[in-house]
Amino acid sequence: MNALEIENVSKRFGDFCAVRNLSFRIPRGTIYGLLGPNGAGKTTTIRMVMNILIPDDGGIKVLDRRMDEAMKAHVGYLPEDRGLYPKMKVGEMMLFLAEIKGMTKVKAKPAIDRWLERLDLGEWRGKKVEALSKGMQQKIQFIVTVLHEQDLIILDEPFAGLDPLNVKLIKDIMLEFKDKGKTIIFSTHRMEQVEMICDNICLLNKARMVLEGSLQEIKKRYGKNTVVLDYEGDGGFVKDLPEVVKVDDYGRSMEIKLRDKADPQSLLRSLVGRVRVHRFEIQEPSLNAIFIDNVGVDHEKDTSGH
Repeated sequence: MNALEIENVSKRFGDFCAVRNLSFRIPRGTIYGLLGPNGAGKTTTIRMVMNILIPDDGGIKVLDRRMDEAMKAHVGYLPEDRGLYPKMKVGEMMLFLAEIKGMTKVKAKPAIDRWLERLDLGEWRGKKVEALSKGMQQKIQFIVTVLHEQDLIILDEPFAGLDPLNVKLIKDIMLEFKDKGKTIIFSTHRMEQVEMICDNICLLNKARMVLEGSLQEIKKRYGKNTVVLDYEGDGGFVKDLPEVVKVDDYGRSMEIKLRDKADPQSLLRSLVGRVRVHRFEIQEPSLNAIFIDNVGVDHEKDTSGH
């Protein structure tokens, strides 16, 4: 059984097509990454799943039912545009939001207390929301989203504004939900988070699906033609070596894509004596490299939204 089925869905705003002929299925009990640069159609897709926007074409089924207003109660949803009440006290606001979604006060209060303690926010229970940092507010929004522990949880940029410790905390909670049989869909443009936890991905670019399927299978498809190099010195010459197709240079490390049938040992011989090599590892390409390959390096120029 699938948690979500999207069949030939399109959405237009006037002459602009935000999502074009999109189809995919998400098995229950998995973590699914909806990826893409700004303006690719990620948030539009999520809003159609949540029945906030109506598709112009195609159909959507959530937990084997057509999505409607009644079905929303069965889905946890963290929107891109956060909706907290700044003048309310944290505990009161969380209880209010829990009751709106049908949770009784008797059940909600201990659950809220438990989650606040787990995310290191217990002492802020009686403070006004506006007193919280952006990262704290993000954690509050996350708690409100998962409090009911619905079978399907949809998170639009769940790690936004969080430091590395809190990213790990949220990631661990997502994996715990998966172990309980929950399905999690989350959108992001930060590839390192996807590689940590996703079973399957869908990569969107300019309203279309570019890649979809098992993350493991997608990486295998690209083969072990990538060298990860940690080095000291001037590595500017590497991109011009005959074995090399492309280099992503991060200053002290590189991800080097090799030509078909190129010998990595030949590359290593070219490096020795010109830079100091600390690490030379042949591996599958990172998801970040696959992302750039499919989307193009100019995606960061588009800041029009998701």
